[in-house]
Amino acid sequence: MESTKTIQLKITDIDSDLVETMQKYSDGMNYVSEIVFQNGKVIPAMKLQKMVYPYLREKIGLKSQVSCNIPRQVAGSYKTLLEQIKCKKTKWQKLQYTPSSMTLSYKRDYTITEDSVSITTFSSGRKTYNIQNYDYAKEYFKEPWKFTASKVTKHDDGDYYFHLTVSQKIEEPAIEEASNFMGVDVGINYLAVASTTDKKCKFFAGGEIKNQRNIYSKMRARLQSKGTLSAKRVLKHLTGKEQRFMKDVNHCISKSIIKFAVQEKVSIIGLEDLTNIRDTTNVRKKQRYLHNSWAFRQLQGFIEYKAKQVGVLVEYVDPAYTSQTCNRCNHISKNNRKGLRFHCEACGFEMNADLNGARNIEHRTRDFRYIVESQGCLSTIHTDNLS
Repeated sequence: MESTKTIQLKITDIDSDLVETMQKYSDGMNYVSEIVFQNGKVIPAMKLQKMVYPYLREKIGLKSQVSCNIPRQVAGSYKTLLEQIKCKKTKWQKLQYTPSSMTLSYKRDYTITEDSVSITTFSSGRKTYNIQNYDYAKEYFKEPWKFTASKVTKHDDGDYYFHLTVSQKIEEPAIEEASNFMGVDVGINYLAVASTTDKKCKFFAGGEIKNQRNIYSKMRARLQSKGTLSAKRVLKHLTGKEQRFMKDVNHCISKSIIKFAVQEKVSIIGLEDLTNIRDTTNVRKKQRYLHNSWAFRQLQGFIEYKAKQVGVLVEYVDPAYTSQTCNRCNHISKNNRKGLRFHCEACGFEMNADLNGARNIEHRTRDFRYIVESQGCLSTIHTDNLS
């Protein structure tokens, strides 16, 4: 299987040539977006490329590879929009692009060393820019890692970064030989609870983190009530600070989960398919902010790519009733769970509610192996469906 990772490297000597190139790139994106919007439906990437390639090359003056990247990227964005329309989350609309991101193909559009990146610019051809590298990132410049399509991105603070994407092939374990599975239940009170086939478990408490996020929430409410220009500036900074805090927490938790999985010799980690989770789950009013803003999917994504790096598979399972099902007798009832306590009204079994959920996820993940053995096929639920 393929393991990928993206490293953010700051470009320290940005110039007008690179800024102009990104502007031309966004001009091309908006031109192609207009074509798709006027068509009224998604146009397949290859067909779209044939339609817009001459204009991108001759009128805007973009390079050949970039003129191929743009229609693929726009087609993908409209495909995502179509999925959101099907879920009644939005309506057909024209997508607008700003000059804040540009996708580049390795060798054709960029080459890179540990200290610099060479990028094909619009007016001046190939130009070399210095990058700020980090000790942890230097290992990805060596075998078996290989460079793939990457991005130049302008961050909210105005600085430009090169988002280098690398990949490597890792031997995929045979599912039929898997004997130890792990289910991971993500939530608010416990950010994650992991349980293995042999009942080993690990809790990742969220109390202090929840308190910190409540502090952010109250600060945000005070700033919003003021409504002054300075308050809005502070509010923007606070939002970015909270997002970085959440991302760091998710990285730490996912790292610990994978360490636990390796320690227990887990072959497959089971996660719930949380697509549309915010639309289908009811929570108490006091917890609505925490539930709607917590990056559950981000945590799962971190678990997934870290699992790939150590050769552990990840499978997404149906989340229906995992919190209401007794993992001992399989009785399902809304009354089984009350807060952090799970008490089965049928057999009287009691345990922590999140641990019960994790064991149900592990059980469904284990069932996946038997489906593969009996039918000779893999599940249709994969991360491509969880964007």
